[in-house]
Amino acid sequence: MNIVVSNVKGGVGKTTTTVYLAAIALERGFGPVVVVDADRQASSAEWLEARPVEGIDLQEAPSERTVARAMERHEGLAVVDTPPGDERIVRAALERADAVVIPTRAGGVEFSRVVATLELVPEGTPHGVVVCAARLGTHDLDVTVAWWEGEKVPVWGIIPERVAIASGPESRLAREGLEAYDEVLRKATRRRPR
Repeated sequence: MNIVVSNVKGGVGKTTTTVYLAAIALERGFGPVVVVDADRQASSAEWLEARPVEGIDLQEAPSERTVARAMERHEGLAVVDTPPGDERIVRAALERADAVVIPTRAGGVEFSRVVATLELVPEGTPHGVVVCAARLGTHDLDVTVAWWEGEKVPVWGIIPERVAIASGPESRLAREGLEAYDEVLRKATRRRPR
């Protein structure tokens, strides 16, 4: 199964989402688990090299050809971290996706960037929005969730704003983050691969 983490906008939590989804998938027995880092910035690769998670394999695939090959030649579950600005690589990943997770933030220009991402998702591919670094109990979060529900786009998760979750390889994966992403994983894997 291939879960693609994508948003045409940068800085929305794609790498954090990728690493946490892979870690909770491993914990839940979806192994073997591979993280495919399709972003030339290699943020997922840097994270997992600085703080490896035993049982998660890493494959760097920063081109259309390499991401396609990585997604077609693995056992178990792959979580794919896509770049924000390279539509060709993103399309190559999305064409092979069994589910698409779209990280975003509450409010601002986020809506239009998610809509642009949704336009790239092949018809019939399960997808959902994950609101990252969410300030729980705020008006912005309530408006964001209501807007997506009104647009009939499923909200697969709300990840609370916590330094421990967003700290990257500087610290271990936070239990609260793993629990929040467990819900996202459950929704992303609800349907089996095609």
